[in-house]
Amino acid sequence: MRIGTLGAARITPTALVRPARSIPGVDVVAVAARDRSRAERFAAKHRIPVVHRSYEALISDPSIDAIYNPLPNALHAAWTLRAIEAGKHVLCEKPFTSNADEATSVAEAARRSRLVVMEAFHYRYHPLMERALEIVHTELGEVRHVETWMCFPLPRFSDIRYSLELGGGALMDAGCYAVHCLRALGPGEPSVVSAAALLRSPGVDRAMAADLRFPTGATGRINASMWSGGHLLKIAARVEGEYGTLHITNFVAPHYFHRLTVTVDGVRRRERVPGEPTYAYQLRAFRTAIHDGTTPLTPPEDAIANMSVIDAIYEKAGLPLRGVL
Repeated sequence: MRIGTLGAARITPTALVRPARSIPGVDVVAVAARDRSRAERFAAKHRIPVVHRSYEALISDPSIDAIYNPLPNALHAAWTLRAIEAGKHVLCEKPFTSNADEATSVAEAARRSRLVVMEAFHYRYHPLMERALEIVHTELGEVRHVETWMCFPLPRFSDIRYSLELGGGALMDAGCYAVHCLRALGPGEPSVVSAAALLRSPGVDRAMAADLRFPTGATGRINASMWSGGHLLKIAARVEGEYGTLHITNFVAPHYFHRLTVTVDGVRRRERVPGEPTYAYQLRAFRTAIHDGTTPLTPPEDAIANMSVIDAIYEKAGLPLRGVL
């Protein structure tokens, strides 16, 4: 599988270049960036053999099988659609698109093309989440409450993640993880009850909290921030069931550090799940889906559901949807 990357984003070495070196049959062969000199420096540093003059040229390259799309959020849908039109498989960074309508358009194009289009929620492919779901489904009984936190400090307010025009905001950048993990651990697709934001600038949230409800009556809450004194740094998930609780410390990057704390019938234990970096599992799953025709854990249909919850949270918080200005 020969992959080309759109842009020279900071996440690309970690999410694509390094894991590709450890996975047989996966090669990062080309890069394109708006600034050609930047693309050339990136290619030289990471030993990528081809530098294309534009995104269009990279997507049109007949030697490339798949495209990695780490562009700003507002550009995800347009360039994923162009890659699909060119017959390329796509691994698209999260959030998948600016809003649910865009996600639906991409999903429809992917379905017609029969290409693999996958949202890059890398954490979902790590054995930690498989073990967490096993505990929820076999030990906790009926789920009563799920809460997730994706909070980290990003005080560089010139960062594109604070740009409304580029699809920024704490809910989009951090909160997409919190929403996704809550959906993965919860009993069904949730609806949004209420939401409240702290703003960095008009329309742009630096922190967001939302209360949700599942079809079973169980409750949920997501907490997301890029700058908030309330939760400066917390990446975690908690599931409360009729028999006990599960707390996950650092579900997003468990290869650095994580812990599962399980309390059932008053007995408490801690577990850790060994494994490679999350990005290696993700890239391997992408390759397998292309080669074997299997459906990945984060297909476009799942992205529609995730973006629908994000849209509903913005609406409850009285903020504009991303991509609708």
